[in-house]
Amino acid sequence: MSKPDKLDEIFHLQQALNLRIGVDMVNMTEEERKKWMLNYCRAMSQEIAELTDSVPWKWWAKYQKFDKQNARVEVVDLLHFLISLAQVLEMTPEDLYKTYTKKHQVNLARQDSGYAIKDADDSKHI
Repeated sequence: MSKPDKLDEIFHLQQALNLRIGVDMVNMTEEERKKWMLNYCRAMSQEIAELTDSVPWKWWAKYQKFDKQNARVEVVDLLHFLISLAQVLEMTPEDLYKTYTKKHQVNLARQDSGYAIKDADDSKHI
């Protein structure tokens, strides 16, 4: 018995979670998509702040500790919202994977060239 693809399963779980709170990505209007894009961007900003709080940022303060367990939870919270953003944009797991691999190639080319000059068109083909 084969296991489902992990990314497919994550997308499925996130869709079910969103439906549970009344957010139906499949039947959204364009206005709703804009609203939820902004909602999820704001939510991710908050999760980034919470992730940052897991790391001792006061290098001079001895009392602060690195909370690795909480940092892992915050990364997963970010993933929840990131997958929701992809779904708002009507991306499938396959779309996300293909776009990631194409952008990865752009990033490699940028590193190889030293990324000395910004080319606004180097991602237009993605």
